Order: sequence, then structure tokens, then C-alpha cells
Amino acid sequence: MDNFEFTVPVLVVGGGACGAVAALTAHAYGAEVLLAEQDATPAGTTSMSQGLMCAAGTKAQKSLGIEDDADTFYADILAKTKGQTDPIIARAIADTAGPCLDWLTDVIGYPFSVDTGFRAAYGHSRQRMHGWDGHGGADMIQLLHQKLAERDIPVLLQARLADIIADESGRVQGVVLERPDGSQERVGCETLILASGGFAANHEMVAKNMPEAANARHNGHEGNRGDGILLGAKLGAALGDMGSYQGYAMLADPSGITVPPGVIVEGGVLVNKHGDRFVDETADIAGMVLPVMAQPDGQAWVLYDAVIEEKTAYTLEVQAMREYGAIRKADNIEALAEIIGAPPTSELASALAATLDAARAAAESGQPDAFGRVWGNDRPPQWPLHVTKVGGAIYHTQGGLQIDGQARVLRPDGTALPNLFAGGGAARGVSGPSYWGYLPAMGLGSAITLGHIAGKTAAALVKS
Repeated sequence: MDNFEFTVPVLVVGGGACGAVAALTAHAYGAEVLLAEQDATPAGTTSMSQGLMCAAGTKAQKSLGIEDDADTFYADILAKTKGQTDPIIARAIADTAGPCLDWLTDVIGYPFSVDTGFRAAYGHSRQRMHGWDGHGGADMIQLLHQKLAERDIPVLLQARLADIIADESGRVQGVVLERPDGSQERVGCETLILASGGFAANHEMVAKNMPEAANARHNGHEGNRGDGILLGAKLGAALGDMGSYQGYAMLADPSGITVPPGVIVEGGVLVNKHGDRFVDETADIAGMVLPVMAQPDGQAWVLYDAVIEEKTAYTLEVQAMREYGAIRKADNIEALAEIIGAPPTSELASALAATLDAARAAAESGQPDAFGRVWGNDRPPQWPLHVTKVGGAIYHTQGGLQIDGQARVLRPDGTALPNLFAGGGAARGVSGPSYWGYLPAMGLGSAITLGHIAGKTAAALVKS
């Protein structure tokens, strides 16, 4: 054995939702746990999210009469990813997300409820978005760490993973943690759970694995440099779906507020500086990022109206947009042209009129419009228009260490490393090989679920 300052049965690296849930779970199943977090205040990608988790068959859904189950969820994952996701991981998440959410609600005390304002869309066939009403990802992290403190689970802050120490068989013996002043600590462990985030902040890794997104703005945690993925690979771990990520086309510019998907789902449209629509806005929540980046100046404008805004006013994002002046209003084409920064020419007026008229005609006819959007009972926005300038961004990556259904890290030959687990951004997710397979809230949903699975499996391993 190497010389370690101390040894713990379960060491969790990463204090976001995945790591916090892993630590809470391992502790609940009887293991002694230490959580190491690189920041002075735990935040991670979770803190920048809406705090929504997708799960099926939950008590909250049943209380509202929403019929959903793991099989339906699994089928949705396979359909969205065109069957190109890992079926074992997908099955584990579909089966476990609901019981995990109920456990967090009933046992841990996290106040999950169904976000009934988030309609089934973008690949979800049921309403399965769960969150904390009136709260977002930052509140989620704070509450989860409060629950850690209540259970006396130690959290080591400002401790970045610098190295993993293992023997020749690949069995992890401990880690090297680096402090802000450059000093290092060597901590031994019987099991290690990597919940250290993805690699969206590592430009070299992004450019290599997803070159089409190399110039996208990064709207995520700057600590997501892929440390856990790189160190796991050094131990001989396989990698999967490294080209997968959540892009998002509606990051408000310059405020940096995420325009919530509901603005589009309820009838909003995207136009470029010429007043033209260019995509089916409802087809792919992550895939819109590339069409937006391809527009002149890489910018677009979301057009909606007062009715649509009020339907989404319950979200923290729309409330923030109102507070910070990210919603501008145009009563006529001249006002809209000023907002867009284009001359109020007859060409712009004609283009915009044609854009909105075509969408309204399709909605009234019940037929898909020229971009394939099916309007159903929704209606395109009416004057006066509400306008928000947006750009494309990458939020988080969805590829990483190959795992099995128990969150064990695997080698290329499919065998498991003896005592290494992964979840969240450090692990391969279920979004398939690229951006187009991402389901809303799947990033946080899979992070929490895999954290729960990893914590339970690690606890069983140390107890055995």
C-alpha cells in the first residue's frame, strides 16, 4: 500500500448533485463516506441548471394522474438517440430514476414535485420533469449539502483531484488531492466514485471530440476540465460517446440567462437578423445550437408575445429576464428592426410578415409548416412582439468513462475495474454519440440517478 494520510471506505470526488447524492446514498446504506470538492463553495454544473430531473413512475406523477413508467421512459431514450445509446446504462437510468427521486423525497427530504408547466416535448412522451417549485439548481446544491451536514458526512472543500493511485490490477488505493496553494494530500480509499464533472471547459478536449462546437460559448462550470475522465483513462478505462453534449440555442445575449424551453413550446419562434425563420424550433432542444450559430453573426432572436410570456412566468429564468431587461417589446416592424439592428426596410418587413403568416397558416391548417413544425393547438406569436436576443452555447458534455448498469467503470474488454465508479459528467451518459440525442433534464437526471446507483453499489462493496 502507498502511504496515505488516512483512508476512508468510500471516497466521492465532486460535490455537485451526482456526488452529493452518491455520498448521501452510500451513507444511508451503512458506509463511511468522505466527499472531496474542488471549489470553496460547492456549485458545479448543477448550480447553473434549472434544477430539473426527469424520472418516470414517481409518486408525484401518480398523485397528478400522470401515467408513466420505466419502460416508456426507456423507449423515449432509445427513440431520441436513434437506438445509438448504451442500452444497459439507459435501462438502469430508466428503471432507477423514479425510485431514486422518491427516495430523495421521502428519506432525504428533498421537495421534488412535477413541473406541470413543462409540457411533454423534445422527446419526452410524458410530463416527467421534477423540480423544486420556485427554486433552481443553486438551491438544489445548497439543500443537498445541508442534508450532508445534518448526517455528519464530511466534505473536504478546495480539494481538486490531481491523481488516482492504483495497483497493477487497476484497484484504486487512493488519490492525490491538490489545494489552492499547490500543496497536496494523499487520501486512501477502499472505493472511489468519480463525480467530478465533464470536460466542456477544456477547449482542447472539446475541439478534439466535438469540433462543430469548438467556437460555441461555454455556459457551464469552469471546473469541468475532464480531470476524472482523463485520470480514469490512464487507469485503463474505456470511454464512450465523447462527441455527445448538451448544446442550447437560447442563451440570452448579453445577460447570459437561459431562455426556458417553454417559451418555444408554447408558440415562440426563432428568426435571424433578416427576419427569417430557419429551423423547426421544437424538433431538438440541443440540436438548435448549430443552426443558430450558422446564422449571420451567430445570433438569433426569440419572438413570442404576452400570452406566451405569462405561461412561462413561473420559471426563475423568465423572472430573471424581466428583472434584467432581457425582454424587449416591439409594437411594429420599425421597433423590431431597431431591436434586431437592421434597417427597417420593406424587405425586412416583408420577410418578417411572411415568416409569421406562414407559421399562422400552418397552425390554422393543422399541417406541418415548411420547417416540419407541427403546431397542434399552439399559435405563433401576435403583435406586439416580445423579443430576446440569443446565441448558441455548450452547457455540458455527455460522454465520459464507460460504465455498466451498476455505475462500475469498465475497461475496453468490458471487464470492470475493481473498485472504481463514475456518474454525472465523468461518465458516459445516455444521449447517444452527438448533440441530437439529448433529452431535456437528462443531464441532471442521469447525474442524480447514477450517483444514487454508485453510492449504493460502493457501499455494498465495502461492506462485503
